[in-house]
Amino acid sequence: MQALWYALLAAMLIVFVVLDGFDFGAGIVYRFVAKTDSERRQLLSAIGPVWDGNEVWLLAAGGTLFFAFPKAYAAGFSGLYMPLVILLWLLILRGLAIELRSHEPYRLWHDFWDGTLQFASVLIAVIFGAAFGNLVRGVPLNASGYFSIPLFTNLLPYSWIGVLDYYTITAGVFCLSVLAMHGALFLVWKTDGPVRERSVQLARRLWWSVIALAAITFVLTLFVQPGFFSPLVDRVWPLILVIISLAGFFYIPTALRGSADLRPFLGSVTFIVGLLAAIAGTLFPNLIVSTLDPSYTLTAYSASTSPYGLQVGLVWWTIGMILVVFYFVFVYRNLSGKVTEGVPRE
Repeated sequence: MQALWYALLAAMLIVFVVLDGFDFGAGIVYRFVAKTDSERRQLLSAIGPVWDGNEVWLLAAGGTLFFAFPKAYAAGFSGLYMPLVILLWLLILRGLAIELRSHEPYRLWHDFWDGTLQFASVLIAVIFGAAFGNLVRGVPLNASGYFSIPLFTNLLPYSWIGVLDYYTITAGVFCLSVLAMHGALFLVWKTDGPVRERSVQLARRLWWSVIALAAITFVLTLFVQPGFFSPLVDRVWPLILVIISLAGFFYIPTALRGSADLRPFLGSVTFIVGLLAAIAGTLFPNLIVSTLDPSYTLTAYSASTSPYGLQVGLVWWTIGMILVVFYFVFVYRNLSGKVTEGVPRE
């Protein structure tokens, strides 16, 4: 039962990254692909009806973590309190920028919220990447099940670890490049005209940056956590997920040369899903890895609630997810088609 809930939690986080990831990515590339006020309204119309719904997956994943693995929830949220507060404010700023940007006709008002949207989107991507970096590298979790680390360090190797250090910032920049590419490919699918053309060109350049940053992150991961990739040899299915992820990634340039704008975005979705699922499979059953002593590591088995609670919760989780899936299918089907000058095309 613990393994099932681990998989469900991982699946919800993956859905969040895929769906809200293109919102973040669109915000990251916002002023690079949309130059005029009309083009920026076009971009905002592409993400405006769905960004808040996509964000619900993060809340749902947090609630699942609280219910199924309360010890990991307590340790993670107390140890990373400051970055979580910063992330919360950035999410609020991003939402305000999307909703308030067009409320006034003044150029200064538009420029302020445009800058706020891009600034918040960039920092959110870096913070999420740094969070994944801390999951992979581990934190100084002690015997009592808690840890405390500074927000940042001097960024030098062999220094003490922090929420933001040389490794986690590298992971954050890698995440930034992936989400920027993901957002650009979403805009290729959902927009037309100059915004689409600029998104195509930017996505091609970002594709190469993802390769470079992935190589750097891979090498640094071998340095900070040498045994992280060993499950790829011991377990077959994480390796299969890596192959699927790479297939999706290398399909993107080919798909961009075609006329079906949805295909490059699906390649990005495959890449992200395969990559995150492989990371989850490699980490399993660990939830929070301790750098002090492996015996302090919180796993899906040591951090879970009672088996009876997990069984009862599964019933209600299933009912809730059925409703959520129907809602998202309904919304995305009704918002199908490209957006032209801020108006959805049927």
